Amino acid sequence: MPDQKINILAIESSCDDTAAAVLCNGKILSNIVATQEVHQQYGGVVPELASRAHQQNIVPVIHQALVKANIDKKDVSAIAFTRGPGLMGSLLVGTSFAKSLAMGLKIPLIEVNHMQAHILAHFIEEPDFQKPEFPFLAMTISGGHTQIVKVTDYFKMEVIGETIDDAVGEAFDKSAKILGISYPGGPLIDKYAQEGDPKAFKFPKPKVDGLNFSFSGFKTAVLYFVQRETKNDPEFIDKNLKDICASIQYTIIGILIDKLKKAVKETGINQVAIGGGVSANSGIRQALRDAEKKWGWKCYIPKFEYTTDNAAMIGIAGYHKYLKKDFSDFSITAQSRYKI
Repeated sequence: MPDQKINILAIESSCDDTAAAVLCNGKILSNIVATQEVHQQYGGVVPELASRAHQQNIVPVIHQALVKANIDKKDVSAIAFTRGPGLMGSLLVGTSFAKSLAMGLKIPLIEVNHMQAHILAHFIEEPDFQKPEFPFLAMTISGGHTQIVKVTDYFKMEVIGETIDDAVGEAFDKSAKILGISYPGGPLIDKYAQEGDPKAFKFPKPKVDGLNFSFSGFKTAVLYFVQRETKNDPEFIDKNLKDICASIQYTIIGILIDKLKKAVKETGINQVAIGGGVSANSGIRQALRDAEKKWGWKCYIPKFEYTTDNAAMIGIAGYHKYLKKDFSDFSITAQSRYKI
């Protein structure tokens, strides 16, 4: 732990949540998120509306983060921001603001890869919060990503498996849409699944080589299943909603765990951490706890507030970059596609 206080102001604006956090030496002083509800009526995130909402929210959110942390902006050591990946319009709001503020305060600017930050959220300084030891495997699961990453140091990460088409979050949300469940559907599938029979209906698991994933065929299978069954019985979904949700969730979790088992076997690394919005799913969390007992894995499951997009994870990534003096040039630009 460094002698001086290192205060990182972090900004996250990759999708539809405007977030700001203040961390002092890796410990959270504030973590503020403004959620945009405008997208619900459209059944998905509308990029243009998201960037407009970020413009409205960014000043009050950062102000609130500083006030809650009881820190004056002149005491901020550096500003960390999400450079990508994400929606370009949303990223531009956060990037532009971070650059302007860092320039005005004459302090360092630190760019952060959003997907790396999901993994590094496990290193936030909190009591009773166990951190993984290097090397470990990280599975990042969200609406836009499904990856297995071999992590050998804070910023030494190698993607050893990823989706070749759709991400797992999209598989949840599209399945929900097919069932007529409102957006965002993933959390609602999880809710209904808890009261259903996971083996009531059988869905196919895609066969994909190596450690890669595929979910486009799975979504199609759900669509054809629902079309076939509702043709025979128009009330089929209403009668069987909980069982359908449980069966969908059971299959998706099976796909993820099968690949993780393969990754553990191939790498010999049995420490597994998860991150990203879908890691809030109760079924996935339980499957990892079961894996610890069954196969002797050591699993790291983040707190709920660090699973969805938040600035605390950007702040911890920024803090570790600050310790290495890994600062960004002010000519830096946002990147909608940004690999680990």
